[in-house]
Amino acid sequence: MVRRHWLASALLTAGLVLRVLVQMAYHPAIIYIDSLKYLYDAWPGSDPVAYKIPLKMILAVGDLGTVTLIQHLLGLAIAVTIYVVMMRRGAPRWLGALAIAPVLFDGYQLQAEHMIMPDVWFEAMIVAGLAVLLWNPKPNLLMLIIGSALLGGSTGMRQAGEILIVPALIFAVALGGGWRKIAVNAASVAVAFILAVGLYMSAAAELTGHFRISESSSSLTYGRMAAVANCATLRLGLYEKPLCPTPAQQALGPDWLDHDTHSPLKAYRTNYELEGAPDGSFNKLVSHFNRAVEFQQPTLVISGILHDGVKLFAVTRVTSRGDTPIWRWRFQTSYQTFAPYVFIKNNSIMLSLPQGLSVLGLPQAPKVEMLNPAYGGAPEVDKPIAAFLRGYQLHGGYTPGPLLLLFTLTGLAGSLLIFARRRLTPVRQQLVMACLLFFSTAAAVLAISDAFEFTWRYQLPALVTLPPAGALGIGVLIAFARRSRRPASADTVSERAPELAAPAK
Repeated sequence: MVRRHWLASALLTAGLVLRVLVQMAYHPAIIYIDSLKYLYDAWPGSDPVAYKIPLKMILAVGDLGTVTLIQHLLGLAIAVTIYVVMMRRGAPRWLGALAIAPVLFDGYQLQAEHMIMPDVWFEAMIVAGLAVLLWNPKPNLLMLIIGSALLGGSTGMRQAGEILIVPALIFAVALGGGWRKIAVNAASVAVAFILAVGLYMSAAAELTGHFRISESSSSLTYGRMAAVANCATLRLGLYEKPLCPTPAQQALGPDWLDHDTHSPLKAYRTNYELEGAPDGSFNKLVSHFNRAVEFQQPTLVISGILHDGVKLFAVTRVTSRGDTPIWRWRFQTSYQTFAPYVFIKNNSIMLSLPQGLSVLGLPQAPKVEMLNPAYGGAPEVDKPIAAFLRGYQLHGGYTPGPLLLLFTLTGLAGSLLIFARRRLTPVRQQLVMACLLFFSTAAAVLAISDAFEFTWRYQLPALVTLPPAGALGIGVLIAFARRSRRPASADTVSERAPELAAPAK
């Protein structure tokens, strides 16, 4: 098998070596600001919490280094799954290898796998759901239900997973089989997806007391809406007008508007809490502001999303004005910190944990404590390896934007051939169906991510969806072009080859 799939095997081996180097370079793990949500229940309700499940299970028998080890193995498993699915769909081996190269070698993917964050688990659930849906040429109802449930379950890792019902439904409709069959497939997909989301929300209700994916939807949407709003013409209620930013504040981008303590959103929330506003009124007013921008100025919203969406195809990876700083997703030559939330003191990893409001309604000072020693102890960095990883990532160790653009164009072209599938052989139809599912998934998850804000971290799902879609698109376009150039007589002979080779009766 290794000899037959020698190119994919070589790529997997090289990807394994890179992950071993990352594991050796940084101990115990890279702890990001949002890691505190999963390790110490900071900012409860601000994000989905399903990541706590594998995290607590692993920490019960190991430390944060064990978590990163499993996450690196999960990254390799994602590549293997994509390759196997493409082989089962009839793709050439070289295209399968092309599809898995980005997730194996992209430095930002490697850094995400070593960070205590749910990103790689989100990718894994997407790929698992797609693999189940594509495992058989004609998936039965059970496979549709399982695959859709996995996609729905990804919402517990990242709220962006809620959009994945769209590609699942597209796939169910594209399977065809008559209107009755289409209706049954689509209904099964929708019910399985919704039940998976509902199951997560029920579990989250036990942990947080609230039946919801997260409570940050309105605030995260605020950054995008406030960044593009034309407040001079926007019609708002009296209590919503303070949410309008100044032009100088808008220039700082959605991330600043969402999270900075000096943003209109944070100042507005502080004032409301101090005034003793009833629970839920703040989120309702923010939602009203968001809807006002969305419905009154939709062209501004769409242009803002498209402006950020094309950044994925940039030749280099840089921080554009208003974006989340890209240095957060880059390897460093020293132990990476995120002051004031994660910092080093006396050779110990220190954390600044929020404590909420006092009995008087005033914000309490953060609680500073050392990282739990059971999580891995003092920070350690192998500087030569760290320097190599940083140099690798900065000087070409990432998926080039023009290559992702090529994957997008070929994935789109291959997906559109669904309308000409009657002119394709059954094998090539399988390539088109797989291309359609991967491409629609990529488009959906990237679009909803950019609808909130652009950050290079949110572009990571492109590495496990766009390359397979593009590679499958290349395969079906080559096959379609060859068939179009073949003389009609040759097609007839080719199609009748099994019949002509059969023994006479």
